[in-house]
Amino acid sequence: MEILILHPKNKEQLSVFKALAKALKVDFETEKSPYDPKFVAKIKQSQQDLKDGKGTVITLDELKELCK
Repeated sequence: MEILILHPKNKEQLSVFKALAKALKVDFETEKSPYDPKFVAKIKQSQQDLKDGKGTVITLDELKELCK
């Protein structure tokens, strides 16, 4: 049989998936993320900042100069 991996976007979706699995008597496992939610939020915010043009581009040569 196949294994289905779902990625709910919010707690509401997670609750619906769990309720559906229970109603259909389908065995399921849950696994918590090993990452701190605050850390994940910071990473997502930084990715959005880059998309919005709020980042700074540093060349490899500039980086080498900074590390001397």
